[in-house]
Amino acid sequence: MSDAARNRFPVHRDSPASTDDRFERLLAPAAWRRLPLPVRRRFSRHLGPTASAVYTGEVASTRLTLAGRVFGQLARPIGAPLPLAGSGRVAACVVVTAEDAGASQRWTRLYARPGRPPQVIHSSKNFAGPTGLEECVGAGVGMRLVLSVDERALVFRSVGFFVRLGTRSFTIPAWLTPGVVEVRHREECDGRFSFTLTITHPWFGRVVEQVAFFADLSVASPPRH
Repeated sequence: MSDAARNRFPVHRDSPASTDDRFERLLAPAAWRRLPLPVRRRFSRHLGPTASAVYTGEVASTRLTLAGRVFGQLARPIGAPLPLAGSGRVAACVVVTAEDAGASQRWTRLYARPGRPPQVIHSSKNFAGPTGLEECVGAGVGMRLVLSVDERALVFRSVGFFVRLGTRSFTIPAWLTPGVVEVRHREECDGRFSFTLTITHPWFGRVVEQVAFFADLSVASPPRH
């Protein structure tokens, strides 16, 4: 991350109870206030070097078109970040930790696959780039994200893909990408929250749709010795 990005999004480390307001600063104040309080708390947690936020739940459904399956397989060399097959209800878990001395967040997602090893997806959310937020997977591939609030849901939407080679980034042409990636994080009425992933290709339309529900297991830190 550049010095300019670090100065724009400093990480607060004054106490274990301190908050991280970097997601909040990517939205207008009025938009942030429209989010339900549990969502605001979830995305303003400060994660120290030994802490992790854990969410457990299930994928309710995964729907892929033929193009969606092809994109999933083509993305295997960069860490298989896309769903590989359609499914019904399966167990899922998400773990969020800090990395790079707190400058970014590591998101690890685990999706059960009956009769096979689970699919594990790793990505890093970096508070950098022209939009202020990037999500990177393997081989230096990433996407730039913009945040918005729609009907009390926090929406992450891709606005372009890139590949980073050393200190330089190169834009990936839209036709070589799976399309526009959108994730909607919404608080549900039963104490859970949902992640809805959709990917829409300019030629093939909606190629991926996945809905998952999670419960907040709070922030856990290992015991001190």
